[in-house]
Amino acid sequence: MFGRTRGKDATLSRWELLVTVGLLAVLLGGLSVLLPTRLLVVVVAVTAMVAVFYVTSVSLVYYRDALPAWTESVPFWTTLAVPFTVVAVLLAKFDTAVPLATLALLFALILVFFYYWLVVPLALYQRLAEQHRRVEIAEWPALAVIVPTYNEAGYVGKTVDSFLAADYPDERLDVVVDDDGSTDGTIGELAAYDDADVTVLRKENGGKHSALNYGLTHTDASLVVTVDADSVVAPDALKTLVRSFEAHDDVGAVAGNVKVSNRGSLVTDVQALEYVLGINTFRRVFDLLGVVTVVPGCLGLFRRDALAAVGEYSADTLTEDFDATIALLERGFRVHHSGAVVYTEAPDTWTDLYRQRLRWFRGNLQTVLKHHHIFRSSEFGMLHRVGAPYLLMTMSVIPALGVVVVAAMLWTVGAGDPLQFVGLLGLFSLLQVLLSLLALRIEGEDLRLALYAPLSVVGYKQVLDVILIKSIVDVLTRRTVTWTSPTRVRQRDQ
Repeated sequence: MFGRTRGKDATLSRWELLVTVGLLAVLLGGLSVLLPTRLLVVVVAVTAMVAVFYVTSVSLVYYRDALPAWTESVPFWTTLAVPFTVVAVLLAKFDTAVPLATLALLFALILVFFYYWLVVPLALYQRLAEQHRRVEIAEWPALAVIVPTYNEAGYVGKTVDSFLAADYPDERLDVVVDDDGSTDGTIGELAAYDDADVTVLRKENGGKHSALNYGLTHTDASLVVTVDADSVVAPDALKTLVRSFEAHDDVGAVAGNVKVSNRGSLVTDVQALEYVLGINTFRRVFDLLGVVTVVPGCLGLFRRDALAAVGEYSADTLTEDFDATIALLERGFRVHHSGAVVYTEAPDTWTDLYRQRLRWFRGNLQTVLKHHHIFRSSEFGMLHRVGAPYLLMTMSVIPALGVVVVAAMLWTVGAGDPLQFVGLLGLFSLLQVLLSLLALRIEGEDLRLALYAPLSVVGYKQVLDVILIKSIVDVLTRRTVTWTSPTRVRQRDQ
């Protein structure tokens, strides 16, 4: 099971199911040794609530069409209110014999861990269902590929080459590259494709959203694929997107499966694991309900009429892909995940990672504020009941818990019980490694990336939490926010 990379079509074995079940046994066994009996009661209570929530989640997948109509009006916040209330009541009954730092650390780590524990088993189910779902296409539909570019010299050529080499009928594929006023050698690089059936457009700089919208005006295809100019698609990516589109009803968009191409350093490898465990795994779960919340700019397929129905891409936020996806879900379109692989270059320095995530987090908050009504009204169905709690968790609860972990660490060093602290931290790090191994197997990824899993508990996670908190402050204080981009690796010497 724990060998080298497995192919993405490899059949998942029973070992994955054994690991999934074994994780809970390891958790309870380890905590029973490390914790006082009364504190262990809290863990058991949380575990029971997680089990109930997990069964409920699976039921929503299998039986959502048979559920009573009134269940659609249940507010999303009940998903979070019940476990938080029960845990708070139990913690309130403890006396001061248990160090406050230990309680805070345990509370934070349990919730962070179960945040993933709820997700990975459902992602495993989605992967198994995906393997057994094969849609035969009698005639491949016409596709328009739109590549917005701005100062992408050294990159855009490889992106275009990957589409020209894709396993898709040439007569059904239209590649449109829209340069948004580049000031480097991008246009010169695109000149090599004048005779390759590639439409090259050029316009004044107006932002990525305007480049995408301008590209839409130069194609009549009913299905549109958008891709960033620094990304390279796998040969079967287009057919995989179309198969996923045809396999579901009422589809507005299909997300690609993003992988980091430039691995080999700490900062890029930890991002490669993050893409698997923190991004693609969650998209697999939301695929089950048709509420994938982000179709990434790296690769996504859209229905042309669905984009038109939401006014195409908007200039309101820094994350036009997230904004457009939420708008589609609001209008009742389903959004799914696919196994269509696209390779993208991740920031390879901490400074560039900061710049990238600052834009992502600021844009995400702008989008949430723009679409704040999804939190209030149950008319948005699964977007309200599943998508909204997820957004709330990722943008507030989880970062706050990261701060709690750091505070508990500092407190413990000064006045707490170091041995108990180290034991708890080691246990949850081990569990995170096991969860990462399972998620990596689901994705057919290099299992050695699991070595970076402890940084998801302490280290890398807190770096992202700090950036997110700064982004929240910037947006809420109405500070002027601009597009912050990482430096391209192959352009750094220019």
